[in-house]
Amino acid sequence: MNNDQWRQKLTPEQYYVCREKGTERPFTGKWLVCQESGQYHCVCCDSLLFDATSQFDSGCGWPSFDEVIDNSKVNIVRDSSHGMERMEVVCANCEAHLGHVFNDGPTKTGVRYCINSVAIEHQE
Repeated sequence: MNNDQWRQKLTPEQYYVCREKGTERPFTGKWLVCQESGQYHCVCCDSLLFDATSQFDSGCGWPSFDEVIDNSKVNIVRDSSHGMERMEVVCANCEAHLGHVFNDGPTKTGVRYCINSVAIEHQE
C-alpha cells in the first residue's frame, strides 16, 4: 500500500504510530489492561502477533508482552531516534511500527515487548 491508501485505511492516530513511527500517550491505550483471552493482530495487515496469555502489567503505560506468537511475525530493528538506543518492533508482513522491545521483563523470558495499543487489535 502507498501512504494515501494507508491514510484511508487507518485512523489518524494509527497512521501516526504505525506508518510514521509515532507513539501513543502512555496509560491511554485501549489494550493497556485487557484480561480477556484471545490474540492480538497487527491493525494494518491483521498478522497474528501476540497471545493474551503473554500479556502482563509492566507499569510502563503501554501493553506489554513477554513473547510473540512466532518470531517470524516481527522484525527487530535498531532505533537511535530521540537520542536513545532502543530496539524497535516492526510487523514482518507490512512493516508497521508496533513499539519497542526491552531485555528487562520480569517473566522467565526476560523480555518486555512494549506495544502501542493503536497498532494492535484484540480478537477472541
